[in-house]
Amino acid sequence: MSFEVAFFSVLPSPYQRDLFRALSRRAELRLRVFYLEADAPDSPWPRKPLDDYETILPGGRFHVGAARWPWNWPLPDLSGSGVVVLNSLMSFTAQWLMRFGLRGKPWVFWGERLRRGGAVHNFLSAPLHQATAIASVGTFAEADYHERFPEPAHFSIPYHCALDAFLAAPRPARGDGEVVFFFCGQMIARKGLDLLLGAFQQLESNARLLLVGREAELPALLAPLPAAVRDRITYAGFQPPEELPRFFAQADVFVLPSRYDGWGVVVNQALGAGLPILCSDQVGAGRDLVRDGINGLRFKAGDVLALQDAMARCLEAPECLKNWGDASRTQALEWTPEAGAARWIAAWRELGLL
Repeated sequence: MSFEVAFFSVLPSPYQRDLFRALSRRAELRLRVFYLEADAPDSPWPRKPLDDYETILPGGRFHVGAARWPWNWPLPDLSGSGVVVLNSLMSFTAQWLMRFGLRGKPWVFWGERLRRGGAVHNFLSAPLHQATAIASVGTFAEADYHERFPEPAHFSIPYHCALDAFLAAPRPARGDGEVVFFFCGQMIARKGLDLLLGAFQQLESNARLLLVGREAELPALLAPLPAAVRDRITYAGFQPPEELPRFFAQADVFVLPSRYDGWGVVVNQALGAGLPILCSDQVGAGRDLVRDGINGLRFKAGDVLALQDAMARCLEAPECLKNWGDASRTQALEWTPEAGAARWIAAWRELGLL
C-alpha cells in the first residue's frame, strides 16, 4: 500500500505545482494537495486546470489590515494520511489544523523564513514548537527556525521548479560591448528596485537595464532619473511564467537586490538561464544558489554602493560573465522538481514515516 501525503498550500502557485507533479509520479506515494484559495485578488497567475490529486477547498477569506486570512470548511478527511504538510501559517485553516485538527497525526510545517514580530506573531507561530518537523525553504531559513523552534526535527527543502525552458534558451551572442542587467519581480522597495535604479544610474553608458514584473511603484521610482538614464531602461511589463525564459535569455546578468526575500524563485530561473547572479544577503535563495565569485556575487542588503560595486565589476570584467553563467547553468541541473521530490522522500524516511 502506498504512503499517503497531504499538502495544504495557499494558492496553486505554478512553481509549487512543478514539485507536486514530481511527487505525484513517485510510486511509493499517494499525493493529495489542498489549496485554501483558488487565487488571490492580486494574483499574477492565470488559472490553470488542476490535476487529479489537487483540490480547492470551500471557504472564503477575511482581510486583517493588509493581510489576507483564508478560512476553509469543511476540511477533508485526513485519517488515511501518513503525514500532513502545511505551507501556511497566517490562515484560520492552518491555525485550526496545527492547534486542534492534527492532534496525534505527524505534521510538517514547510515555510520560508519568518520575520520577527511581537506578541501576536509569537502566538501565531507557537504551534510550530509541537510540529513533527519543520522543512525550511532554504538553509538561511533553517538556521532561524532551528534557533526559534528547537524541538522539531529540521530539514532544508527549498523550492524546486521546472527549468527546462530556461535551460533550452540560448545565451545571447553580444558583440556590441553592452551588458544587460535584468530584474524580474514586483517593482517595489522591498525588492530593492530603488537601490537597483540608484546603482544603475551611476554606471557607464554601456550598461542597460531590463525590467519585468508588475508595475506597482515603478513610475514614481523612475521619475527622478535623468532622461539619459531612463533611455537605457526597458520595462516589459508583467509576463506570464511561460514567457519568462525569452526575457531571461535577453540578459547578461540577473540582479535581485531585495531588502528581504524569503526565497526568490527567480534565482532558480536565473540559474537555468545560465546567468551570473547578483543578489543581496537577505535573499534566501542566494544562500543556497549563489556562490561568491563562482556564479555571481552577494552584497549587503540596503547598501546601494555595494550593489553598484557588484554591477561595476560585471562591466569591468566581462570575461567573468561567461564563466559565471556556465557555472549557474551547470548548477541548475541539481535543482529540478525531481530533486525536490527526492528531498521530501529522504525527510519522511529519516522521520521513520516512510
